[in-house]
Amino acid sequence: MKNRIIRIGYLALILLSTATLDSCKKDSKEDKPGINLFSVQDDIDFGKQVSEEIDSDGQTYPLLDSASYPEAYGHIHRITNNVLDCGLLKYRDQFVWRVKIIEDDSVLNAFCTPGGYIYVYTGLIKFLESEDELAGVMGHEIAHADERHSTEALTKQYGIEVLFTVLLGNDQGALAQIAKGMINLKYSRSNESESDMRSVEYLYKTDYDARGAARFFEKIIQLGGGGGLEFLSTHPNPENRVQAILDRWEELGGKVGERFVDRYNDFKLTLP
Repeated sequence: MKNRIIRIGYLALILLSTATLDSCKKDSKEDKPGINLFSVQDDIDFGKQVSEEIDSDGQTYPLLDSASYPEAYGHIHRITNNVLDCGLLKYRDQFVWRVKIIEDDSVLNAFCTPGGYIYVYTGLIKFLESEDELAGVMGHEIAHADERHSTEALTKQYGIEVLFTVLLGNDQGALAQIAKGMINLKYSRSNESESDMRSVEYLYKTDYDARGAARFFEKIIQLGGGGGLEFLSTHPNPENRVQAILDRWEELGGKVGERFVDRYNDFKLTLP
């Protein structure tokens, strides 16, 4: 009860400041980062609620059973942990960083909720050609959570009142809507840029070639915006981003890492 009262008081304070923030937005550019009014604990709590909603919706999110596909999960856990253990994450120990595979070959995407619940589609895994490419995409999504872009973007999309109502456990309908919207969550250009750079920096500290995300974008460009590319709806202008990633890689020293093509092919063979 005490925590609930504190949250309600915190919500009242935030709503009081919203008018000031709204007036400032009129003079700001759309692609500038916003202000995140949620706490780190809110990210953790909210992400847990969203993940539970996703996990319970097998029709929208047909999760691959880890007990039935232990080898596939062994591969995805290795890739995830390689990125997470780069030593650069702010919330490596606070967030859960759990990863699940969604069995849908028609979707070329991955996403990460607040608090570090990571979801990767089989369509994306099969689309890519090497482990560094998937690590690059996952680094990008992990960065969205670690930089806390997710609650910032959700605030813009749904509003502070809705998110706090969900956090207080008073609107399961809104929670379901938010969970379904996670795959198409729109981030600001500055958030996307920052996540691209973090992906390069994360991978540069590992054995992976840090240009993995650039190779992913190059494949998207070659595909020419074909069907199933939900990633394009939330990650625009891949051409410019490829060069930005390559520039950052060169700034870091231009180290050529491993791509692990054979190991990645073994991973794909473990999928249904």
